[in-house]
Amino acid sequence: MDYVTLLSSVVALFVGAGITYLITKTKLQKRDLDIRNKKIRIQREAEKKADTLLREAKLEAKTRLLEMKSEFDAETEETRKELKKDDRRLSKRSEKLDKQEEQSLKREQAIVNKEKEISTKFENASKKESKYSKLLNQIIKELERVSGLTSEEAKEILLKTMKEDAKLESAKFIKKLINEAKEQADKEAKKILCTAIQRYAGDYVAERTVSVVNLPGDEMKGRIIGREGRNIRAIEAATGVDLIIDDTPEAVILSGFNPVRREVARLSLEKLISDGRIHPARIEDMVERVTKEVDATMKEAGEQAAFDLGVHGINPELIKILGKLKFRTSYAQNVLQHSIEVAFLCGTIAAELGLNIKLAKRMGLLHDIGKAVDYEVDGAHAIIGSNLAKKYGEEKNIVHAIAAHHEDKMPESVYDYIVQAADALSGARPGARKESLENYVKRLEDLENIANAFDGVINTYAIQAGREVRVIVESDKISDDRALIMSKEIAEQIDENVTFPGQVKVVVIRETRAVEYTK
Repeated sequence: MDYVTLLSSVVALFVGAGITYLITKTKLQKRDLDIRNKKIRIQREAEKKADTLLREAKLEAKTRLLEMKSEFDAETEETRKELKKDDRRLSKRSEKLDKQEEQSLKREQAIVNKEKEISTKFENASKKESKYSKLLNQIIKELERVSGLTSEEAKEILLKTMKEDAKLESAKFIKKLINEAKEQADKEAKKILCTAIQRYAGDYVAERTVSVVNLPGDEMKGRIIGREGRNIRAIEAATGVDLIIDDTPEAVILSGFNPVRREVARLSLEKLISDGRIHPARIEDMVERVTKEVDATMKEAGEQAAFDLGVHGINPELIKILGKLKFRTSYAQNVLQHSIEVAFLCGTIAAELGLNIKLAKRMGLLHDIGKAVDYEVDGAHAIIGSNLAKKYGEEKNIVHAIAAHHEDKMPESVYDYIVQAADALSGARPGARKESLENYVKRLEDLENIANAFDGVINTYAIQAGREVRVIVESDKISDDRALIMSKEIAEQIDENVTFPGQVKVVVIRETRAVEYTK
């Protein structure tokens, strides 16, 4: 029984395996068929897609070809048009050149004809000149015989007469030119100068350096002198300034040519008096401290002036020298304030004339730099200042403007004249400077004496603080034209012999008076 069961199981196993094999084989065959069908379908779809892409590529190629052909045709047409235009232009030029050549030939022919005509006229003129020369010699001999004068004597008389006539004619012509020039020049000059003055708002009275130290009481004089004069000697040795202690109540006078040293001495003495401790060691310490303070003050003053004017790049040593002008005065006018004012006026005038404003301001600020050291170096302050500017690397035109502002060197550029004008404006404005009564009266007398020395002058009056000189002349001796010449000559004499700020106006007055008496 077991054997049969086993056999049945084996048979069943084989049968199952066979059925499984058949089923698997059938599935594999079906799968192979599906794969072949799918391959065929994919191949057909790829062929269709390839045909489609080929047709699209051909279509796109045709479209691009048409576009390129259109562009080429358009470019070709444009090129043809340009070529036609160039051809027309060349034709016109050719015609123009032909005309010019024809005109040149005509001109050459005309020149040749003119040369022949001139040559003929020259020959005729030479013949006439020879003929008239002989005739003139005959006439001269006849005139000498009739007049009893030689040709040289007659020529001398004629030249003398012509000289007088020419002098009068030149006076009339000069008067006409002056009047015409003044109408235009005065307007422009007044406009520029008035604009410069109006735009500057400086103080009328500048800061002054004080050389007197006030004391709290006369007993302080003894403490300043010290035992056997040791304190006063220490102050003079440390500062280089003389102390004058006299009968002036509650005051000590400082005397010295160096304004910086005088300022150091003044501040040191004031601080010593305030501190109350006055002895040689304390004096030396105080003077050293004040010297540093004054140096810093000078540097700050120079830097502030340059900053306010917008002038940059000045050498630091030159800035320090510029600051020294804070303690320098000229006719009671503070020189640093004067330099700032001149720089501002230079910049304003340069702006009106369309010139370099910063350059003009730099020249104006440095124009009096020589006054900071003129008590140490011999020579005119303008030349000293130009040497300083050159030493510290300023430009050549700035150096020359400094040297030329008082005409120690002749002006060369418009900037030199601007600095001169601004310097005169700053020094001559009311309240800017002071002078002694004796100098003022002497200048007025000099002005009147120069005018009175001329022949035909009745009287002379210097008015407007010497800004104008009115000259009364005799009408029967001086003509209108001669009056014009006289005013110019008097002005030249004043320029040569009198020193004055600004300008002096010379007015020559000639009048004719008719007088009659009743019966």
